[in-house]
Amino acid sequence: MKKKILILAVIFTGLMVASCMKDLDVKPKDPNTILSGNLFDDPAYIEQVMAKVYASFIIAGQGANGGADISAPDENFFTTMRALWNLQELPTDEAICAWGDVGIADLNTQTWSSSNPFLTAVYQRLGLSITYANDFIRLTGESTDPDVIRYRAEVRFLRALAYYWHLDLFGNPPFTTEDDIVGNFYPSQLDTDFQTARTKLFNYIVSELHSIEDQLGEPGFSYPNADKGAAWMLLARLYLNAEVYIKTPKYDSALIYTNKVINSGAYSLDPDYRKNFSADNGRDGGNQEMIFAWAQDGTNIQGYVGTTFIIESSSDADYLRAEDFHGLTSNTNWNGNRATKHFLNVMIDTLATYGGNPVPWDTDPFFKQSNDSRVYLRVKQSPDIPSASSSGDYGIGVYKFTARYAGDSITPPSNPAYADTDFPIFRYADAILMRAEAAYRTGDLATAVADVNMIRERAFGNSSGNITAGQLDDKFLLDERGREFYYEGQRRTDLIRFSEFTGGGYTWAWKGGVYNGTQTSNHLNVYPIPSEEVAANPNIVQNPGY
Repeated sequence: MKKKILILAVIFTGLMVASCMKDLDVKPKDPNTILSGNLFDDPAYIEQVMAKVYASFIIAGQGANGGADISAPDENFFTTMRALWNLQELPTDEAICAWGDVGIADLNTQTWSSSNPFLTAVYQRLGLSITYANDFIRLTGESTDPDVIRYRAEVRFLRALAYYWHLDLFGNPPFTTEDDIVGNFYPSQLDTDFQTARTKLFNYIVSELHSIEDQLGEPGFSYPNADKGAAWMLLARLYLNAEVYIKTPKYDSALIYTNKVINSGAYSLDPDYRKNFSADNGRDGGNQEMIFAWAQDGTNIQGYVGTTFIIESSSDADYLRAEDFHGLTSNTNWNGNRATKHFLNVMIDTLATYGGNPVPWDTDPFFKQSNDSRVYLRVKQSPDIPSASSSGDYGIGVYKFTARYAGDSITPPSNPAYADTDFPIFRYADAILMRAEAAYRTGDLATAVADVNMIRERAFGNSSGNITAGQLDDKFLLDERGREFYYEGQRRTDLIRFSEFTGGGYTWAWKGGVYNGTQTSNHLNVYPIPSEEVAANPNIVQNPGY
């Protein structure tokens, strides 16, 4: 079942939703085209249209000859998850890209403007996914079929997820629902005051998730489709970040929903950390840790997107595939993304691994002395990156994702150019570490320490990496999330929650455009509304500071 949603979305290339048709009984000339008038002619049509909404987050589109839904010079470059990954990783210590494409240097150095093309791409594509979802929700709203009710709840979840990323990245996007018919009108923000609007959007997303909770499939029922576990995870993430979004902490609520996930019995940590980032990382591959992900398939999902992009952009000719489990053999060695040396202080416990001495780059470039199984790094020619856009031969190589099966350096992927590895959105490990953080904030140190140690025992294979209550503090919690979730598109959000993304409390290579990093303005904690939108839509107010 792993590939069901996205395979459908790619096979039915004639798929079209036309909610503005005046005559809802109109029949298409091409029987393979789905219009609002024939949506209920075949039960399969409902799944196919729902598949379009899922697919909009991971692939470029299904236009003529597989073309993009939104025109772009490189249709892969500006897909939702690829562009969103750039926004979440490149402005942090975890990643810095060597390429000279417009907009990348701005993200590497936290010097972006409202004209950055990656901002525009994510903003427009999230809006497109919301529009697709609104159409589906409106067209299926009167159905009493139990399957359609569940599908509609899934699409409402996808819309809530898109609005969550809008909330996190932009704060005050234009707002539409199924009540807004697609047509010639300018969508408005929820309020002209940024904080008021952000709070209203937060409350709307929470309300939507509560409303659909009982309509979704049981936890683990329908991977890769969204289920109750996915909704609980999104609620937990919202509440964990509530102090950022609405200026009011909601850690008690975060505990409620992380406990729902953990106590459901549907999920568990896979004994092998790498299993979460391998070709068999879906639940059909025996991995009970994955709660929600974008399914990828090298046969049917052919694009340089998602995990294919992460694997290829991190690859280079000097790193032997037999050792790094790279797996892809076509169009490889992009040599773009790598980490800064400052992130090594997060990933490598130098006191435990090297007796407090400096890391011996030349004698242990793969950090094999580290007992933490999550370390998939190597020192390149030098750990220092000479300039913000210097060659990918410098810095710290990151090889966490693979196109191989977990622990396998032989089995080829289904396609030499595209990975079968699903892109994780919510993992069970995140439920545990979110609960640990929420418990720590509410004074329950026993639960917090036990949860952190549960994650570390998987990482170290035993209790040798366990910590005590006296060792648990803000820095440790933030660092542990970095060790567990690096390159999964969470780092920016985590750094902001811990007040370390901007300012000068924590700096890394090329933050603010300076070699060892410098203080940056706090207004950068939210991205600007793209300049194209502000110019075209008179109802849009730009975010503060831009």
